Amino acid sequence: MVLYYSATGNTQFIAKQLARRLEDEAVNLLPRIRKQDFSELHSEKPFVICAPVHVCEPPRFLVAYLMATPLSGSPMVYFVFTSGGFAGISSSVGKLIAKKKGMLYMGCKELKMPRNYPLSKKYPMLSDKENLERLRGAAKEIPGTADCILCGRKMKGGRHVTFAEKLITMPFNPIWNKFRHSTKGFYTTDSCIGCGKCAGICPLNRITMEKGRPKWEGNCSHCMACLANCPFEAIEYKGRTEGKPKYRIGKYLKRQYM
Repeated sequence: MVLYYSATGNTQFIAKQLARRLEDEAVNLLPRIRKQDFSELHSEKPFVICAPVHVCEPPRFLVAYLMATPLSGSPMVYFVFTSGGFAGISSSVGKLIAKKKGMLYMGCKELKMPRNYPLSKKYPMLSDKENLERLRGAAKEIPGTADCILCGRKMKGGRHVTFAEKLITMPFNPIWNKFRHSTKGFYTTDSCIGCGKCAGICPLNRITMEKGRPKWEGNCSHCMACLANCPFEAIEYKGRTEGKPKYRIGKYLKRQYM
């Protein structure tokens, strides 16, 4: 069983391609996370968990969900991480999840995907050409990854995480998520038609509709699902995203660039 969470489509694309190769089902965890549905997931085939990377690790809400949800059947679990170029301590987090759940960690694969975080000043959004190159490069890794899982071999695609990285990142991330990931900067432009799509895809249920407009409240994961998936590109953040591309994978798949 392939389990995945995806904000802008990168991880979903990988998960569905893998599931097709594995002749297995791909389960979107977003509805379950939104409802806090922790009911058991059962699979006789190995579990494959596909996750994006947020600030050098998988989303903290996703990790918490996986820790709380029973996975029965096969004891084997593989991880596939999608990032803009650096997966940080994701492999170590995958090992921790497997250990806490009493499962057999079968390794991980790290795939470089298009950047989807327009708030960053250090890492600019990529051009269409660069996005296509990354998508095609990741797609080429899928057959080999699937073959490894089908054969029950341990995957050796994760980078080595040093003790120093863990020492810095693990204490730093909770602080960053608490103080830097805020909903206060989100707003809509006059292009907003009040469709409510953003409210329906927020994994933390932080968006409600009031008088036909979205309202953000509470802490945020900064997954960019709301901003990237707005059909009219009507969502912005603190003036830092205006004029920047709003990445979503559908733009490339619909044009059959893949």
